[in-house]
Amino acid sequence: MNLSCRVLIATLFLLLTLPQHLSGASPLIVAHRGLLKVAPENTIANFRACLELRLGFEFDVQRTKDGHLVCMHDSTVNRTTDGTGKVSDLTLAEIKKLDAGNWFDSQFAGERVPTIDEVLQLVARYRQHEILVAVDFKDADVEQDVVRLAEKHQVLPRLIFIGRTITEPQMRMNLKAASPKVETAAVANNAAEFSTALAAPHADWVYLRYLAPASEIKKVHTAHKRTFIAGPTVSGDLPENWRRITKAGVDAILTDYPLQLRLALKRTP
Repeated sequence: MNLSCRVLIATLFLLLTLPQHLSGASPLIVAHRGLLKVAPENTIANFRACLELRLGFEFDVQRTKDGHLVCMHDSTVNRTTDGTGKVSDLTLAEIKKLDAGNWFDSQFAGERVPTIDEVLQLVARYRQHEILVAVDFKDADVEQDVVRLAEKHQVLPRLIFIGRTITEPQMRMNLKAASPKVETAAVANNAAEFSTALAAPHADWVYLRYLAPASEIKKVHTAHKRTFIAGPTVSGDLPENWRRITKAGVDAILTDYPLQLRLALKRTP
């Protein structure tokens, strides 16, 4: 093998093994509860739209009375269905009877609350797209079941585990025990917490809740970790903040306005 071939192979290997943003790509866009401004949150219709648009999304996990995992943000079904009651007090059969779309718009009447199995099965159908899906745990003792479902559908590498994971070292440990391939995050609410988050055990990402400078993001990449930003600095329609954190080198952005973010990044020189 001549020198030029060896250099080419080495370069390709470096690009493939570097964190996603270091390869020169734009940050991955993660839609908070899906396209929640244009479709009923945490539904298959919503998530399918995200995937068709090459967008990742965030979803929430809760357990039903009879032990099934469903996609629901609130502890009750009151706000986003035509039913009432706590998720933990209802069986899967009872929850599946509820309308999860009509509250948002009559065009979505008949949408159902999806199980986590159904959500991950949908993600598996879009293997050709480079996306990041964020899993937000609302309940304890669900992490191993979610990992097993992700392995079943062969989508574990596309997931980042957030929610309680970012603040609870034991949950990160539990996830890593379920599979060493799990990607977890530790939170830095501000610059004072950055070093602790970067050094957090069992964390592959630093979960930023502030506009970190490029120097901090570089430290994360040097440690062979990645950066995920969420919270008030990026969740709203804030194109200047999006451009600033993109220029700093962030790897993924969670926002309520993913379509606007896509346009803002497209216009960035």
